[in-house]
Amino acid sequence: MPGRHINDHQMRLYMKSRLTETKPAAAAQAAMSLTSAYRIESDPRLPSQKALPRGRRRPDPLIDIFDPEIVPMLRASPGLRPIGIFEEMQRRHPELPDCVRRTLERRIHQWRALNGQDREVIFRQVQQPGRMGLSDFTDMGDLMVLIAGIELDHRLYHFRLACSGFEHAHVILGGESYVALAEGLQNALWALGGAPLEHRSDSLSAAFCNLDADAREDLTGRYDALCRHYHMEPTRNNRGVAHENGAIESPHGHLKNAIRDALLIRGTTDFEDLAAYRCFIDEIIGRKNARNLKGIDAERAVLQLLPDTRTADYEEELVYVTSSGGFVLRKVFYTVPSRLIRHRPRARLYDDRVELILGGTRVLTLVRGRPGPDGKHGHVVDYHHVIHALRRKPMALLNLVYRDQLWPREAYRHMFDHLCERLSARAACKLMVELLSLAHDRACEAELATLLAADLDAHRLPDLNELRTRFVPDLASLPQVSVQLTPLRLYEALNDSCIGEAA
Repeated sequence: MPGRHINDHQMRLYMKSRLTETKPAAAAQAAMSLTSAYRIESDPRLPSQKALPRGRRRPDPLIDIFDPEIVPMLRASPGLRPIGIFEEMQRRHPELPDCVRRTLERRIHQWRALNGQDREVIFRQVQQPGRMGLSDFTDMGDLMVLIAGIELDHRLYHFRLACSGFEHAHVILGGESYVALAEGLQNALWALGGAPLEHRSDSLSAAFCNLDADAREDLTGRYDALCRHYHMEPTRNNRGVAHENGAIESPHGHLKNAIRDALLIRGTTDFEDLAAYRCFIDEIIGRKNARNLKGIDAERAVLQLLPDTRTADYEEELVYVTSSGGFVLRKVFYTVPSRLIRHRPRARLYDDRVELILGGTRVLTLVRGRPGPDGKHGHVVDYHHVIHALRRKPMALLNLVYRDQLWPREAYRHMFDHLCERLSARAACKLMVELLSLAHDRACEAELATLLAADLDAHRLPDLNELRTRFVPDLASLPQVSVQLTPLRLYEALNDSCIGEAA
């Protein structure tokens, strides 16, 4: 058609028609003039083959600086960003305009493609059913999860089968450790119902942190024993090469996004207690596994059988209960009932609790504490353990080392500060100990805290006699127990009959 350039399609149509038609007919069929047909006959190249490369329309702004200045920088520092190079060039050459930045980025990108260093290659793997399971930890601090209004500093232990995508997650309160790995891994295997041939983890550098050589060797031995118990071969990826654990590193992000979305749908990140939050995580994991149920069932059929029992998922140490009414373990002081003073129970450390074993009997379970971030000792204090001693020495409350951890609720802490302002130190300590004794004896800790908060709002002192009357046991509600004693003569008659039968 007039005014339009001939394209490759027209020329091919003309050449095909020219095999059977005359020049005018073939030109008409290809929608071109007879003059164009004669020109094509003399030059059979396609129009696209005749096009000349597009040249520059303006001078190159980088021609004087790219080879002599920028290329040496790229060779000396391969990781240097283009924006950093551009800012340095503007510092050296103030006349360089901002609009050159995109040109510089394209030029650097092209130079690196032709002359840059070789990059690491990722080799995709064929995953065989039942062969590999992977474990790793992921930090959950950016989700701002609250337990009863207090931010929960925690991680997730994450287990995944590389082939079918079965997942399991366990809330970890402390850092990465062997105890957290052993507990989470065993929970995952028993929930799965089998064990893979190989267990892959990272270098466990966080678990080895701050351990001496003997402790690191002991931890490695325990981890190997754990894998042997489930007939799994322990393997690790190379230090700092996270993509070798890609089958679980990438699902970390998907799992955290799913939890984040569920929290947004829920409308709040605050949970009543830790158990409620763990149920929330289990529900999300259950929904993810339900989508892969067919593949998981197929892989479960080829997994190894589990042993008869679990192996130890705790660390055990011998502790000594001092005259302070407690013991120190891993830079944390724990209070215990005073009857255990001068005893040496065994303490089993789990991720979230400490169990005391005396002989073969478990005598106590305590919440596991953590040292402070500045390295100071932590305290896990239960006022029920020491209240009977404080009754005899109420002034000990004034400068007690763990006084801030003694209060069961915030209302008690604020009330003691209020008493110290209004009363003498002796009177304040005595009244506060009596309030704690009342909460202990009458099992009214929460109700008493509510009344103390009301007294604080009204700027008045608590009336101890009134509180004792309020929480006195209701005798009418107590059951009447009538015990009928058996007359002693019945025992004598029974004894006589037994003697007669023996004779």
